[in-house]
Amino acid sequence: MKRRRILSALIGAIAVSSVAQADETARFGPLKADELNPAQKAWAEMIAAPPRNAKFTNPPYRAYIRNPELATRLSALSEYLRWNTSLPPRLSEFAIIITARQWTAQYEWFAHYPLAIKAGLDPKVAADVAAGNRPSGMRADEAAVYDLATELYRDKKVSDATFGAALKQFGERGVMDVIGIIGYYDLVSMTLITMQASAPNDSVAPLPVLSK
Repeated sequence: MKRRRILSALIGAIAVSSVAQADETARFGPLKADELNPAQKAWAEMIAAPPRNAKFTNPPYRAYIRNPELATRLSALSEYLRWNTSLPPRLSEFAIIITARQWTAQYEWFAHYPLAIKAGLDPKVAADVAAGNRPSGMRADEAAVYDLATELYRDKKVSDATFGAALKQFGERGVMDVIGIIGYYDLVSMTLITMQASAPNDSVAPLPVLSK
């Protein structure tokens, strides 16, 4: 029994050591609270408040905190794009997971897929996005978001028909909201990819790697 306890303690110590070593060698590894300068501490406290309720040690925040001046401006943009656009959450989250699919940003997909489903997006639509297919059964407003985003990514231009459909659904402000969400989450995706952030668990099926 004593040997078993000693062995368990050794295994636990090795596991803790491995996690600590992984954190130390990770890109933009998490900082400790006592390592933050005043600007970083102020930003960390700001994002910890509702509605974000974020931890500065989690992706992508632990990368942003390296540049608190940029982080503060990104947070202001994020606050608008997440919670204050003219779009309902179903559409804003749809735009976000389309962006995650474009970049194969696994952490972003992990974080926003459940939010999209909770907001009312049909799981079959999300599954088609994950597979790299144009979803069938989209509502008219979802199709407008998908086509606008897809043409921007794929064609690097927007056809008159696609622009007209988006304009009909959302108006000029709404079209800019869609573009703003996509653009901001491009930055989020690039940050997550640079820091090699993967999904923390398998509660959400990961994005398959698509052939080019």
